[in-house]
Amino acid sequence: MNRHDVDWLGYWPAAPTPFTSAGDLDETALAQLMELYVSQGVHGVLLNGSTGEWFSQTPEERRRVAEIAVDAVDGRIPVVVGVTSYTIAESSELARHAARAGAAGALATPPPYVHPSAAEIVAFYEQVSSATELPFMVYNWPRGTAVDMAQVPGLMSALADIPHVAAIKDSTGDWNAMVSTLEEVGDRVRVFGSLAHRKGLALMLGLGGDGAIDGGGVGAPYAVPFFDAVADGNAELARYWVDKYQAISGRLIAPDYAGRFASPISQLKAAMWLLGQPGGVVREPLSPLVEPRAVAAIAEILREAGLIVREARLRAALAGEIA
Repeated sequence: MNRHDVDWLGYWPAAPTPFTSAGDLDETALAQLMELYVSQGVHGVLLNGSTGEWFSQTPEERRRVAEIAVDAVDGRIPVVVGVTSYTIAESSELARHAARAGAAGALATPPPYVHPSAAEIVAFYEQVSSATELPFMVYNWPRGTAVDMAQVPGLMSALADIPHVAAIKDSTGDWNAMVSTLEEVGDRVRVFGSLAHRKGLALMLGLGGDGAIDGGGVGAPYAVPFFDAVADGNAELARYWVDKYQAISGRLIAPDYAGRFASPISQLKAAMWLLGQPGGVVREPLSPLVEPRAVAAIAEILREAGLIVREARLRAALAGEIA
């Protein structure tokens, strides 16, 4: 299996998992969120990734999230399901369930906390990716795993050679290392990374690169036409759209993927709530963003970018009533 076995490219939101204020999985909101993404024209969607708060869900909830999303999308765009876990056995079982549910692929980071060696990482992906016939996406997420696979010479190439691996999501905070990943394996597997900016545009028009998987998708109205313009080879139009996208993303997320106002997921869900989108609230151990100055700053960023803030929701948030 290689890059030609999948049609994964463009702008994908890493979907948040909507929870109610009581901490329950909001199944209705999740289905509505999938419908929103499809209506925005996104090119695919990732469930139960870092933004999906997989770490605060039970295995049963993670399976239910996958089922709801796949059913709601109904084949209109690819749905890739995150199966990250601390053990090979659990990741493999989640991958098998994703296959049964009808997902287009599975994704995982190396086991968090473990800090595995390069050889152990390769062994992990060999076993988990072979648990099903699904195309597999390797996910480099140093913020969550304490291992930056892009910094290990030859590791990305070894992972690209694993039979079921068709893509790599490289979320290293080192942009030059991401470029090296693309140079090393882009002819064999799809590469998603930090590409939704002018440097990324130049890279895609020259060296290559397939897309970006972005936490939450708030910037979809601008990122979708950006990647469409890239696919059409229209650099002038792409520059227009990516500048509008960066007016949101660049002011909310730091280059190392940290949030500028709170933890990334908390500030994302605050932004989605202000826009009237069905993102729900975070679940412990995360806390909702309720600090009035931060909420007001996020609202101003959204407004200045041309998005429509629900003013009644902003007033409620500033009064400490955000749901």
